[in-house]
Amino acid sequence: MKTHKIITTMLALMALVVATTGTLYGQKADNKTETIEIKSSVVCGMCEERVKKDLAFEKGVKDVAVNLETKVITVTYRTDKTDKEKIKKAITNIGYDADDMMANETAYEKLPACCKKDAPPH
Repeated sequence: MKTHKIITTMLALMALVVATTGTLYGQKADNKTETIEIKSSVVCGMCEERVKKDLAFEKGVKDVAVNLETKVITVTYRTDKTDKEKIKKAITNIGYDADDMMANETAYEKLPACCKKDAPPH
């Protein structure tokens, strides 16, 4: 009788270990992140704040950094949630150029004067 309980308990534990291992290793690699750099038309601290704030609401975006000297926006994102083209489109919808994509005209017109492309660096 005791042997039967021990064997049953051992089989249950082995099944649990196999099930847990299968779950851990069977997960998709969907949580992969990628970091990209996008040349933009940002010119000031207000631009930086606006880009960081708005991109934070984009699905899959994990981190955003803006270099005002080089006008490069660096974005880290989850590849299973978004891609470079969607992020570039989101930047243009904020009112800024994104690599070869021009800013959305309506969004650009709503930017403060200091955030316009022809504004001097400040």
